Amino acid sequence: MRELRDYDVQVFIDGRFERPEAGDGIPVLDKSAGVPFGTYGNASPAQVDRAVAAARRAQPGWAQVDANTRSAIIRRFAAELENRRDELLTLLIRETGGTLEKAEEELGQSITQLENSATQLTENAGSILPPYKSGKLSLSRAVPLGVIGLIVPWNYPMSLAMRALAPGLAYGNAVVLKPAELTPIAGGQILAEAALAAGVPAGVFAVVPGDGPTTGRTLSEHPDLDLIHFTGSFEVGHQIANFAARSFRPVATELGGDNAFVVLDDADIDQAASCAVWSSLWYQGQTCITAGRHIVHRDVAAAFTDAVVERVRALRVGDPLRDDVDLGPIISETQLRRFADGLVRPSIAAGATVAVGGDHDGLFYQPTVLTGVTPDMPVFTEEIFGPVMPITVVDSEAEALALVNRHRTLMNSVFTGDPMRGLAFAEQVKSNEVHVNDGYARHGGEGQLAGFTHRQWIGIQTTPVRYPAWAEG
Repeated sequence: MRELRDYDVQVFIDGRFERPEAGDGIPVLDKSAGVPFGTYGNASPAQVDRAVAAARRAQPGWAQVDANTRSAIIRRFAAELENRRDELLTLLIRETGGTLEKAEEELGQSITQLENSATQLTENAGSILPPYKSGKLSLSRAVPLGVIGLIVPWNYPMSLAMRALAPGLAYGNAVVLKPAELTPIAGGQILAEAALAAGVPAGVFAVVPGDGPTTGRTLSEHPDLDLIHFTGSFEVGHQIANFAARSFRPVATELGGDNAFVVLDDADIDQAASCAVWSSLWYQGQTCITAGRHIVHRDVAAAFTDAVVERVRALRVGDPLRDDVDLGPIISETQLRRFADGLVRPSIAAGATVAVGGDHDGLFYQPTVLTGVTPDMPVFTEEIFGPVMPITVVDSEAEALALVNRHRTLMNSVFTGDPMRGLAFAEQVKSNEVHVNDGYARHGGEGQLAGFTHRQWIGIQTTPVRYPAWAEG
């Protein structure tokens, strides 16, 4: 990895960088060292207005650019990130507090998303439909939505931005991005620099760093957006969705959930324990697909707990840029206090037992396994977003299913020795994604075309038509 450097995050509007107008010099911290290595400011409401206006002007011309040219620009965007690989891996470790493995995953996902979108935009622009009458050619074409407002979280600032940015740009939209306050460099500044170097036309992509109340709210409620795309907390997503509903604006949200990890009585315990540790503790448990509730059949609960504790006890916590570790720091003091004091401590007071972990040194929180967790404890009822594995014991598959469906979830897992039993269980789970004997999330796919375009039907009459006599004259 490259030598450390400092960054100055700026507002990017109409192909040019400028200073933020609503405050400047806010530090961006190296999450492990606790020292600043960059600064940012809040883009003012006026700057958000100018960014959206520039996007509105530029988008029609961008949509008219032929698919091969757009594809080439998107591929150059990916190449710009690849060319800065060593620098960006170091940046991602410093800014997010993740390990090198996590940084490689995030950068790799970002580059792959750009390359996939560059390919997909040349493969499908619509459909030829069956004619509904003689001599009629029916076409359905994908039309860009227009201007997309994109608000992304801090945990995967680059790759979560790219999930909407890459297909959004590829399919002819303009995008105005607000990165998270904790990660405005990888989630904003770097993307603006790469887009500019790749030749993305002025105005088609803008970055407006800033906080939620000043910058985020202005963007999310802007009247000239055709879609607001938000990834983050349920509370903020709920506010954005409510406003969108009142103003009849399309909104796409991916929100967190209290995901479940079910272990049935015939599960392979070693496999389940390994996946549980990975699903719960990857990036310190700070992802929306983290396994937060471990619901385990009583017949295998002791064996599963022992296997998990053995694995967790061996994990190393520290500075991932400077030490050989498995887990890095919690993203911020606020986040640590939220789960450590607000969820873990009350659950212990209510009767949960710490099997391993439970303490911290600054932001370095030891991975924790809690046993004796009941469905009314905070670590069961709330999304933890930290390296904590609560284990709840049940007496039947039906009880496990009921507990899974008790809370809002995004992705769940079930482990069983019988894949068909797992399928039957998964079919009854009320979430969009369920994995049997695994815990991996899907990404991308052909559905992106539908997410960032709308369909326009065109009918072309290729042969003369005789109309009713009263219309013929």
